[in-house]
Amino acid sequence: MASMYVIKGTDQGKRFTLRYRPTSLGRDGSNPIRLHDGEVSRRHAEVRPIENTSRYRIVDLGSANGTYLNGEPVDQAPLKSGDQVRLGQTVLVFAEEPGDGERDLTARVDMLNRASPEDRSAILKSIPVGEGSRVLEAPGTAGDWLKTRLANLAVMYQATQAVSQILDPDALLQQILQLVFDSIGADRCAILLFDEAGELAPTAVRWRGEAEPGERISISRSIVDHVLERGQGVITSDASADARFGPAQSIVDYGIREAICVPLQGRHETMGAIYADVRSYPEVDPAIPPVPGVRGRFTQDHLMLMVAIGHQAGLAVENTRYYQAKLQSERLAAVGQTIATLSHHIKNILQGIRGGSYLIDMGLNEKDEAIVRRGWTIVEKNQAKIYNLVMDMLSFSKEREPMLETANLNETAGDVIELMRSRAAEMGVELTWNPASDLPATLFDPEGIHQALLNIVTNAIDASEEAEGGGRVRVSTGYDAATSTATITVEDNGVGIPENEFQTIFQVFASTKGSRGTGLGLPVSQKIIKEHGGRITLTSRVGEGSKFLIELPVRDPRDDSATEGMQTLG
Repeated sequence: MASMYVIKGTDQGKRFTLRYRPTSLGRDGSNPIRLHDGEVSRRHAEVRPIENTSRYRIVDLGSANGTYLNGEPVDQAPLKSGDQVRLGQTVLVFAEEPGDGERDLTARVDMLNRASPEDRSAILKSIPVGEGSRVLEAPGTAGDWLKTRLANLAVMYQATQAVSQILDPDALLQQILQLVFDSIGADRCAILLFDEAGELAPTAVRWRGEAEPGERISISRSIVDHVLERGQGVITSDASADARFGPAQSIVDYGIREAICVPLQGRHETMGAIYADVRSYPEVDPAIPPVPGVRGRFTQDHLMLMVAIGHQAGLAVENTRYYQAKLQSERLAAVGQTIATLSHHIKNILQGIRGGSYLIDMGLNEKDEAIVRRGWTIVEKNQAKIYNLVMDMLSFSKEREPMLETANLNETAGDVIELMRSRAAEMGVELTWNPASDLPATLFDPEGIHQALLNIVTNAIDASEEAEGGGRVRVSTGYDAATSTATITVEDNGVGIPENEFQTIFQVFASTKGSRGTGLGLPVSQKIIKEHGGRITLTSRVGEGSKFLIELPVRDPRDDSATEGMQTLG
């Protein structure tokens, strides 16, 4: 299983899970990955499984602005964890995740105990964590290779930008791994984080290319403990146990593994460590100054850079954890508020049902049909209330795409009027209906628009119940051919809404009807209209009444691009 994380753009923060089948990306509502970006085509690109593998590739579908993989335009290309895909102004990170039947690479990391005979690591160089910050403040003191990297700010700017704005923990770790690969040319990399029990465990692992069958990463626990206890980044060699060879000679003659390990140092605590190594030693880059006595790939400058990256990454991991904790706290608070508010409304509804049931019981005992009917009317009304409450809860809480079909907006609005006529008559409110004759058939979700309009008309009738001279609610439709926009207007002569409450009435649980309202109706209506690419506007005066205007884009059902965009009306 794999995912795409949006790290930049209108949909920033969203996560899309990929199934092992072609998955399209674009503005159209039919795309499994729908992006609300004006520079993204209706069907922009597609992520497709690569046959006989568990991997994927990105394929451009002839988009207007092109598809970019790690900054390069592509028609199609294989994807690996940490790759960045840019469509328009939207940037997504591709991340492969362990799933059913897939390999969890973190299971390939072995933490070797201090006394383990397999642990042959020797520290070649070390520097304190603070050196990373110092070299950023005074890049002129760095070596030639690092000075060049810092002079153009490419690496550290990338480090800051890559990790500072990602709030999803999994996406953040993948981006850190990618940053390490790009910066020091590692072959394998692992991130070790402390869990809730304070135990250090591999959390994210990556190979350059495909991992060899059965290949594992062995990490010296003594080296990691040294890094964490002393707050130092180190270069290590997997030195031969044979005393005839020093660490440097064994690296040169036998190509034994060399590694860098640095702390993930946050602002308040150490979050863990980053480990990166190389499996072979090709010709050394002439631009990298050699380390006396050692011809390995990693130098003091690499170590300095890794320490700086570890500090930036540690801050990002810490911030992400604090954000997740804050988010969880806010969710719990919201759940508590939701339960308290809904319990209050449900209690009132149940009291109404109990009252009706009492009348029914009395009528049956006295064999008085009139009392039974009165009781049943009360029960029926409260059943409708709890049904509407549940439907509003489902509509507000669930992300949904409108089920578009060719329909007539007048017919949908007319059904709402017929449904509400009896309620308006009971409350002494005059309900009038004025459909537009020139309104064309269009694509919309009749059930969703029905629910949105029903909530608004119900509120208008309730608000007009005690209007002087009798309540009046007028519902009408209209069509503007110049902008291809259909409108539904709901006007009442009720109590009106103060201007300072115009925004709050669309907030969940904000109700002007006291115990009679749930505070879900208008937020649900607004959510449904926005899902259609439309908007609701309100004008009102206290004591004179209110006017709700719903605007919906009209889409020609015969046009293949009719569903394109569904962007909010400007």
